[in-house]
Amino acid sequence: MTVLSPRTQRLLEAPVLPLLLSLAAPNVGEAVARITFLAADAIFVSWLGSDALAAAAVVLPLFLILQTATASGIGSGVSSSIGRALGAGDRALASSLAGVAAIIAVVGAAITSGALLLFGPGLYAAMGLAAAPLELAIVYGAVLFGGSGFVWLMNVLANVSRGAGNMVVPATAIVIGEVFHLALSPALILGWGPFPELGIAGAALAALAAYAVGAAILVGHLASSAALVRLERIYLRLKRDEVVAILQVGAVAAGSAVLLQLTIFFMAGLIAGLGSATVAAYGAALRLELLQFPVTFAFGSAVITMVATAAGARDYDRARRAAWTGAAVTGAIGLGGGWLALRLGGGALAVFVVIAVVSVLFGAGLVVFMRVAFARLARG
Repeated sequence: MTVLSPRTQRLLEAPVLPLLLSLAAPNVGEAVARITFLAADAIFVSWLGSDALAAAAVVLPLFLILQTATASGIGSGVSSSIGRALGAGDRALASSLAGVAAIIAVVGAAITSGALLLFGPGLYAAMGLAAAPLELAIVYGAVLFGGSGFVWLMNVLANVSRGAGNMVVPATAIVIGEVFHLALSPALILGWGPFPELGIAGAALAALAAYAVGAAILVGHLASSAALVRLERIYLRLKRDEVVAILQVGAVAAGSAVLLQLTIFFMAGLIAGLGSATVAAYGAALRLELLQFPVTFAFGSAVITMVATAAGARDYDRARRAAWTGAAVTGAIGLGGGWLALRLGGGALAVFVVIAVVSVLFGAGLVVFMRVAFARLARG
């Protein structure tokens, strides 16, 4: 008879909505840290003048694609596969998946860094930068993407913990990392105290420090006996079945995340020809929408763990209830954001109503997709 851990039993037996809210609660604190990261980084870089702002405006969206693809993309594959293993009572498989995930992070980081260091300067120039802004973008991008291993490692390992039902440790790691970012960024940019004045390179180093600190905390936790799923040396290798289990969800999710960001860039290019007022309105709406992403992710990561664990235990009715409940909660967030934008921002932000409706439809589509996918896994 398989003996499940108390945490896994809770994921399988606790009332769905209260469980979702309790799992998402730490992630909301993480969402606040993510939002703070974006806002603070813009403020710190602005101290360096308009050329630095122009450089960051081109490089940062690419960095956000990396962040999204690793956290809610590949990370979703990691957390769902580990959740299924634990739901089935196979902790050894869960640990094996964690080790394979860490190697995927290393390989992914090498590919990401190599590609963006090689092609980044040409891409920045193609996006309209020249002279001083281009030089600053090359420096900023070289530091940020040169350290993409920290981004990959922190986001992948955070999802190892989330897949085991522990949302507190990843949230704590990310919040502590953001404290380091807030402390180091002005010091490294302006050369406060014993720190050298590094300018825009200092901003990039401080941003990477947040991920490095978070990754170190997660490695320490996952290597300890306190972790339900441990990161063990014997499992640090690529294994075909585990890679497939992670990427069959993670690759699709990462592709979706990248496509969303590329769509935003494409729409911005189309709107640019309609005048500055239109561009400003679109930019305002887009920023408000982006503020909802971390909050929605807070609930989405909890839903993935609940659905995957229930599916691993072959409790597909509970998996469907969890998915529908998550879709309803995140849809309500989108609709609430749209309503608030209309109340506070006027008719120019009516686009949020459309975005909210699309979010609800996407949530319903996700439920259907997960139902079919897990049914196929069950038959296999």
